[in-house]
Amino acid sequence: MIVDKAIYLDGERAEIDGDISEAFERAKTRGNAFLWVGLFEPTHEEFDLIVDELKLHPLAVEDAVNAHQRPKLELYGDTLFAVLKTLKHHEDKPTLVVGEIMLFIGEDFVITVRHGAINPLDIVRERVEAEKWLLDAGPPGVLYAVCDLVADTYTRLARHVEADVIETERQVFEPGADDATELIYALKRQVLQFRIAVDPLVPVMEDLTQGRVALCAGLSEYFRDILDHLLRVDRMVEAQNELLTGALAANLSLVTMQQNIDLRKISAWAAIVAVPTLIAGIYGMNFDHMPELHWAIGYPLVWAVMIGACLLLYRKLRRSGWL
Repeated sequence: MIVDKAIYLDGERAEIDGDISEAFERAKTRGNAFLWVGLFEPTHEEFDLIVDELKLHPLAVEDAVNAHQRPKLELYGDTLFAVLKTLKHHEDKPTLVVGEIMLFIGEDFVITVRHGAINPLDIVRERVEAEKWLLDAGPPGVLYAVCDLVADTYTRLARHVEADVIETERQVFEPGADDATELIYALKRQVLQFRIAVDPLVPVMEDLTQGRVALCAGLSEYFRDILDHLLRVDRMVEAQNELLTGALAANLSLVTMQQNIDLRKISAWAAIVAVPTLIAGIYGMNFDHMPELHWAIGYPLVWAVMIGACLLLYRKLRRSGWL
């Protein structure tokens, strides 16, 4: 559905009443103007209202309607098509919620398509309308403002994930802590989702920074700032992935070590129990010629031997660290 639509004429917002194309044509005859239409999870029918007027490429329209695209920057004639991934920490699960923002950028129009409830663009509209230089930059200024919002969100989220990684690493080495394997794998999935969003966006920003897109060449220094943020986040995510890999290896080693300790204790107690079991088994065979059965001290002697042997074994096993 269309969540907002406006024409920006000579640095001022003008509301659209009635037909979008007619209002846009009237605005262009009056001076420097560009159209900005924001859509949220549109259908093909809703998109058809503006596709023909702005001559949007059908392949880009298909991507915008169906979503689930990788971050990218493509040029269809005079129209720039950009895809950005939006991320948010899930409140109830150790996963990231993923959304998308897609932009069609022309010389005199911006179409933003949002999938998922992450990073609503009303903040961007307020910023663009408040900062005159962004309005003067036109559609490329809107692209910069959206990319800047997404990059700032990545930075905050990277710090949040980093705090989770540090806490998990502390938990791994805490004495008596539970097995953290499942938690570590959950965090690694978050980091993987993060890398899928950030890594492909870096070359996109490099194209914009180096002036390879003529439409946005005037803002290359501003896109360079976003690129610096993305590279910093990318390094943070890579470091977090390495920390989690090390924490997983350490956790598995500690789990294996604890299992070995438990096995040694079980084996030690089994050895101690084996002594009286052996003696009782011998004298439980009830042979006729067993002189010890007729000794007056036979019963207490057997008890003394069993207890003494068990205590001796316990002492030796205790000293060797098996108990």
